[in-house]
Amino acid sequence: MAFFKKFLQKISNDDSSKGSKGPPTETAYFGTVKADPNFNAQNDAAKLKKAIETKGVDEATIVEVLVKRSNAQRQQLKAAYQQSTGQPLVDALKQALKSDFEEVVLALLMTPPEYDAFEMKRAMKGLGTDEAVLSEILGTRSNKEITALKNSFKEVYGEMLEEDIACEIKGHLETTLVALCKATRTEDRNIDDGAAKSDAKALFEAGENRIGTVCSVLIDILTNRSEAQLSKILQYYGQLSKDGLAKDLEGELHGSFEDCLMTLVKSAWNKPAYFAEKLQLAMKGMGTNTDTLTRIIVSRSEIDLLRILQEYKRMYGKSLQEDVLKETSGDYEKILLALCGTQ
Repeated sequence: MAFFKKFLQKISNDDSSKGSKGPPTETAYFGTVKADPNFNAQNDAAKLKKAIETKGVDEATIVEVLVKRSNAQRQQLKAAYQQSTGQPLVDALKQALKSDFEEVVLALLMTPPEYDAFEMKRAMKGLGTDEAVLSEILGTRSNKEITALKNSFKEVYGEMLEEDIACEIKGHLETTLVALCKATRTEDRNIDDGAAKSDAKALFEAGENRIGTVCSVLIDILTNRSEAQLSKILQYYGQLSKDGLAKDLEGELHGSFEDCLMTLVKSAWNKPAYFAEKLQLAMKGMGTNTDTLTRIIVSRSEIDLLRILQEYKRMYGKSLQEDVLKETSGDYEKILLALCGTQ
């Protein structure tokens, strides 16, 4: 969080003309995984069948085939494998693989909405709930992505995502996550300057006057305004508060609710930087959070992983690949590096 404290404080002090446009409009492709122009589902199915049946399993071929195909192509590959062998590809790979490498391979074979639904369900399964995963997914996905996630969740698990969240989470965090689940957040890139000033003032006054009020005001603004609009609100808030919104949030809130709101703030200003920070924290200190590494690298591989790699290098002075090499090993390391691409 240290980077973003400095980062948000810096933008608060900048002239309003600097960065007033909010997040850049993205027209180019920033994924690291691209469709294979010479894709042949039947040929790939035969390659995977041979790799799975090879004594000791040919993991290199599995990596080569899956990483060099787009998600849409992998869905065709799954169908071709089922048709030619009579067995689901996922079942065959589950029998042949193990550990973190298996997790990445199975993640790559899900559609993006299926994978988001799988991660949400896993975060709420068993004793305790991983609120950080819920906040990360719902706080960074578009309305279209959240709607697809909810549909997939209902189809795969026979349950309503909002109801599961309400059963597992209580208080202000529940209110925030359920609001995001509605997928009704404004996504207009046009900025309303007057409304941004008004919202910034409302946030500042709520925090200054009554901590009990700040939560409802924060939830309403952060879950309904577009990311571009939130960026402008952050700038105006910085003119009212010497510390900026990020610092004020930290002083007034705590725990998972604070983390959720910080996700919305960070994602609105610089989503690739938010994910870069999450990746760095996953590899920091003793042990590595492989679940987070896998989830972010796989889920962003066809969206903005290139930009995440750029932000990681800028923020930490070394490449993501360098840290992956240091913190992981074996086939798991190889498939993550393959997804990240060359340094």
